[in-house]
Amino acid sequence: MLIVPESACPDLLSLDDAFEPVEQVFAAMARGDAENFPVVREALGGAEEALYGFKGGYDRAGGSLGLKAGGYWPHNLERRNIINHQSTVFLFDPDTGRPTAMIGGTYLTAARTAASSAVSIKHLSRPDSKVIGMIGAGHQAAFQLRAALRQRRFERVIGWNFHPEMLPRLAEVAKEAGLPFEEVTLDQIGHQADVIISITSSFDPILKAAQVGPGVHIACMGTDTKGKQEVEAELLARATVFTDEVAQSVTIGEAQHAIARGLIKETDITPIGAVINGDHKGRTSAEQITLFDGTGVGLQDLAVAKKVVELAKAAGKAIEVEA
Repeated sequence: MLIVPESACPDLLSLDDAFEPVEQVFAAMARGDAENFPVVREALGGAEEALYGFKGGYDRAGGSLGLKAGGYWPHNLERRNIINHQSTVFLFDPDTGRPTAMIGGTYLTAARTAASSAVSIKHLSRPDSKVIGMIGAGHQAAFQLRAALRQRRFERVIGWNFHPEMLPRLAEVAKEAGLPFEEVTLDQIGHQADVIISITSSFDPILKAAQVGPGVHIACMGTDTKGKQEVEAELLARATVFTDEVAQSVTIGEAQHAIARGLIKETDITPIGAVINGDHKGRTSAEQITLFDGTGVGLQDLAVAKKVVELAKAAGKAIEVEA
């Protein structure tokens, strides 16, 4: 069995490296060549207020079988100076069930989540998109912005956060790309941005339907648990909705609220893999609002984990132990 430590992953796997595996696994899911297993997620309770769980799946096309174990410890950063998301990925041989690799999954989670919103931008946003708006400025937001900037010729970055003192993180990423950054209101984000990424842990809607102008592509990347919500349910009723996996979208994703209120139906939600495969047109007009509900699926984790194992073996950084 191979071990790829968490510390090795950032140097091995770039955001560009993560993009293709995630795009391919979305396509495989839509073809029926890959399936996610039911998500197990529990609140641990106590002073840590942590969420812990498992996401797994089997990608027949890519030959990946495994799971990611981990979750969200909201006080890690303030109490221990480590990031709040922590996880590990385990890969198995689909033919025998024997473990083949254990990979640090914390950086990979950030990379694959950023890759999924970037895939949605590539396939659903207007090609002439110039302004990108960010809602949220936590650790994951920087990954999201870096990956998104590779997809369109953006000319400006605008952002909003509950805690404005965190916005310099986004400003630094914009500076790296040679772009100006401006702190704005939610109204300004909704009417100035061509692409909006929301990446928060909110349980109350932040962006309202009335705040969003025509032609915007929105990637909702923070809602992955029952009760979480980043945008008003009425916004999904206005938009053409896409997702990584419909089953998760309607139960733990952003669509859960619009579904519960009868504003949209499950059949109104399209897997983004169908767009990648050419089975769905995706965006059909410049005025259309498109929304990607990125719930985060186990197959994404397996896809990037398999990629980083390949890169680690090539670089001589995979540690081999007795299984």
